[in-house]
Amino acid sequence: MSIKSEFKEFALKGNVMDLAVGVIIGAAFGKIVDSLVNDIIMPVVSKVVGGLDFSNMFIKLAEGPTGLPQTYDALKKAGVPMLAYGNFFTIILNFIILAFIIFLMVKQMNKLKKTEPALVPLAPPEEVTLLREIRDSLKK
Repeated sequence: MSIKSEFKEFALKGNVMDLAVGVIIGAAFGKIVDSLVNDIIMPVVSKVVGGLDFSNMFIKLAEGPTGLPQTYDALKKAGVPMLAYGNFFTIILNFIILAFIIFLMVKQMNKLKKTEPALVPLAPPEEVTLLREIRDSLKK
């Protein structure tokens, strides 16, 4: 089998196509969750905890150029090393929300799956039962 035909068989398998669709939808869904966290949840959390801006929560590991605004964006553009724990907190919150939504989706999908009832063997017809009895009596 040639490499071209092997690759074609691999690439066109249903599982590979399902995986590709899942990755694409997952990336789009990740952007939705990012927007939900950054544009809706974090401003509310910031307001509740006293107006903190989580994007500007960082610790400088070195001094930057003089006269530079002490904001995360300005210091990052200047190449100043920082521990951006506010950004990390936002990403952790994104992950928790995404994991919870996926949990709910899987739970719902499991509910929607039809469970196959256990196959109970049906009683054989009366003729078959009589024939078995005759067979067994002849064996004696």
